[in-house]
Amino acid sequence: MSSAPPVEQLFGGLSPVDVAPTRSLRSNFSWTLAGNAVYAGSQWGILVVFAKLGSPEAVGVFSLGLAITAPIMLFAGLQLRAVQATDARRTVPFADYAGTRTLTTGAAVLLICAIGVAGYRGATAATVAALALSKGIESLSDIVYGLWQLQERMDLVAQSLMLRSGLSLAAAALCFVLWHTVWAAVCGMAAAWAGVFAFFDLRRAVGADGIMTRYHGAAIKRLLRIAFPLGIVTMLVSFNSNVPRYLIGGMRGVHQLGIFSALSYTLIAGATVVNALGQSATPRLAAYWAHGRRREFGRLVNQLLALGLLLGTAGIVVAVVAGGPILKLLYGAEYAKNTGLFVWLMIAAAFNYLTSFAGYSLTAARYFRCQLPLFGCTTALTLALCAWLVNANGPRGAAQAMAAAGAIQLLAILGILRWRRAEPYMRVA
Repeated sequence: MSSAPPVEQLFGGLSPVDVAPTRSLRSNFSWTLAGNAVYAGSQWGILVVFAKLGSPEAVGVFSLGLAITAPIMLFAGLQLRAVQATDARRTVPFADYAGTRTLTTGAAVLLICAIGVAGYRGATAATVAALALSKGIESLSDIVYGLWQLQERMDLVAQSLMLRSGLSLAAAALCFVLWHTVWAAVCGMAAAWAGVFAFFDLRRAVGADGIMTRYHGAAIKRLLRIAFPLGIVTMLVSFNSNVPRYLIGGMRGVHQLGIFSALSYTLIAGATVVNALGQSATPRLAAYWAHGRRREFGRLVNQLLALGLLLGTAGIVVAVVAGGPILKLLYGAEYAKNTGLFVWLMIAAAFNYLTSFAGYSLTAARYFRCQLPLFGCTTALTLALCAWLVNANGPRGAAQAMAAAGAIQLLAILGILRWRRAEPYMRVA
């Protein structure tokens, strides 16, 4: 395990040129992919524990809690990690980022707990509250990750993610075996994350002056002004992905929500590869666009889309040919009865892969402002389609709605890129 970077490098007031990268781009990419893959695998592993040792209702309660907490927590995060990681001139001290994040996270935890108490009862309300706590701890680790990302120490981010992954999976499984309740398992996960935050993350983030957080009114207002639109976009993206879960839970109950959520988690592997490729390709796409090399930009976009199509097609073929045995092996016989739903989820995933690559291209071309109305319209479309199709076809209708909305969003993004392809780089849309 890598040792902590010297405190002078963290808070010594050095200029950007004084702080040299400690890892190569290839090394950082490898660490990022490994850390994210292990983390995604552990979250899927927790869901498998609920499916194998519990019931679809347990999976449904867990998924409902995640659907409630995710949009609120992501909005409260305001993408401060991204803002911090791109602050190459160190215009805002880490303590101000940390102070702002603790305030927004605390407000989000209280809001989620209030929603849980007002809208649900018993074990469901307890699960929502436990997830609010765990995601709050995760949010605090995330702002430390922004510091490490700025220093190009993605190895530390990956090591923290791996520690959190292994400990949280073990703690959640143990607590579920002992108490057989979802909220107890989530509390175990929260305890594991808190331990990693306290004994790994904080030890490598405290400055020479010992200041971890600062609440400076002017700095907080500045950060909120910069990051507020990013928070809205992130919330819309999360809300859009969770709309099917809201409507399935409300119209069809937690049992069918559990089936849908368990099958949806099999898409994580593909999404992890897509995001890793998209993040690594973004700098080159941005360079092509910045220098007016539209042909190279288009060629690389087409290559990414071809990879997304290949990955999506492979998923559909696997679902059609061997979906039943795979689901039975992963979750059990009850889940294997839903191969039709699995195929439609793979079709929706294929459009999601393509849309993700197109979205990275849109960001690389620095079309920021158009993303808010774009994702707003996509969310409204997904909500309308799900309300219609979930009522008619249940969880399969939700997957059909996701596929249709993904196809329309893909066409919209490609249309924006084609329409504005001749515009100068510095114009931000």
